[in-house]
Amino acid sequence: QVQVVESGGGLVQPGGSLRLSCAVSKSTFRIYPMAWYRQAPVKQRELVAAITGGGSTNYADSVKGRFTISRDNAKNTVFLQMNSLKPEDTAVYYCVFNFESWGQGTQVTVTS
Repeated sequence: QVQVVESGGGLVQPGGSLRLSCAVSKSTFRIYPMAWYRQAPVKQRELVAAITGGGSTNYADSVKGRFTISRDNAKNTVFLQMNSLKPEDTAVYYCVFNFESWGQGTQVTVTS
């Protein structure tokens, strides 16, 4: 069973930055796609960013130019660098391995 563990959430002011990390217990991590989803209260869960094993990325329109997904295959880890954060980015962020194994989520709150 694959374990997916997020870290790095927290409270930040608008305009600030956070970096989320996600560690995956899969020896062949490097060949699998990874993604970050988020879910805000009373909203549907949405795909924020994804990265293939080859490093190709895609982003939700709402975060393009502000968020960056990356991966370190040597450490079985994927990152989400979030800059210029807005209150509407407030949500629980989930890391997903191969679009099938979900982490427990980490809370990101953007407020002044």
